[in-house]
Amino acid sequence: MIEIHKVQTTDGHRIDCSIPSEEKLSIDAEELMLFPALIDPHVHFRVPGAEYKEDWTTAAKAAIAGGVTTVLDMPNNTPACSTALAFHGKEEMVQKQLNEAGIPLRYGFYLGADKRHLQEIPKLKKRAAGIKIYMGSSTGDLLIDDAASLKEAFRIAAANDLLIAVHAEDEALLKERKHQFANRSDAAVHSEIRSPRAAAIAVEQAILLAEETKARLYIAHVSTKGELDLIRSAKKKGLSVYAEATPHHLFLNDSAYARLGTLALVNPPLRSKQDQEALWDAIHDETIDTIGTDHAPHTLEEKQKPYGSAPSGFPSIEFYFSLLLNAHAEKKLSLEQIVSLTHTRPQEIFRLPIDDDVVLVSLDEKRTIDHSMIRSKARWSPYLGMTLSGWPRYTICRGRLFDLQ
Repeated sequence: MIEIHKVQTTDGHRIDCSIPSEEKLSIDAEELMLFPALIDPHVHFRVPGAEYKEDWTTAAKAAIAGGVTTVLDMPNNTPACSTALAFHGKEEMVQKQLNEAGIPLRYGFYLGADKRHLQEIPKLKKRAAGIKIYMGSSTGDLLIDDAASLKEAFRIAAANDLLIAVHAEDEALLKERKHQFANRSDAAVHSEIRSPRAAAIAVEQAILLAEETKARLYIAHVSTKGELDLIRSAKKKGLSVYAEATPHHLFLNDSAYARLGTLALVNPPLRSKQDQEALWDAIHDETIDTIGTDHAPHTLEEKQKPYGSAPSGFPSIEFYFSLLLNAHAEKKLSLEQIVSLTHTRPQEIFRLPIDDDVVLVSLDEKRTIDHSMIRSKARWSPYLGMTLSGWPRYTICRGRLFDLQ
């Protein structure tokens, strides 16, 4: 049993509590606050096919350090996780790596929608966390950009009561704008090519399909005011449409290109300060349901290549809780909102079982992010140098205590 003494709860009480465990431990938590462990519904842990960027040993350590005990992993692997055979093979690889790491991380996988393998969807209706559809090209080769296949994927998912998660960018417009801006090679052009309009077109299409097929729709990494206006309207109509924000769209904007260059590349791209502010407004009116990190590591060597060769994405999972806690210290977020965004709503939307995982936090601790703190195999972060108030001290996962000192 793990006994936790005098810990403060997010609603202002001070309690003693215990977590079932094979260990017999006691924690004096008078200076700490108790949170339910975080659920990250959007990660890319790179297995199989890109283990040199990340694997489930290093990623699990990063997750635990960030107070995360449940992750939902995306299917754009090599080979893509778009069939039952690939799905089960991935499960075996991941569980083996977690066993070797000695970290009992909870996880689920998305099945990738592929127009050649839509018949695979019903086979995973009891196993998949959801069906992931790439409406615009990103990392990997999963893409559905024709209307007939897209509608069929929505129909099959709805018939099998599977949530659809979309990467919503319009592929035709992305191609058009890539040609339009072909003479530019600066990193900031990424936000011009992958424009807010490309996102809005795809979100509108996805919402219309969700309404027509009665599918449950989860819109990943919402980044623009236009998308939010469409989602807000869909929610008012009573549609089962859910929205995810990322830490990088909340805490970075397109001004970061000047400092980070190609390190700032991500899909969808960093947006304007106005779009960033619209995301915060959408958190406060509950248009945004969840925070998903879109943890997508690449090596520093890859990220430092010239624009056009450098990949999009970066690691986020180990620092996003502290980013949110710091936002609370700055009075931008309540503790209740943090719990809802990182635990309650993901659990409800993805129908995850209730567990007793917790994280103990020092709200007053201030630390500056440096390389020594990074557990991800990527070994870099866009948040390096940021001083944040609020850090996890202990994570308890499946009755295992992880001391983060």
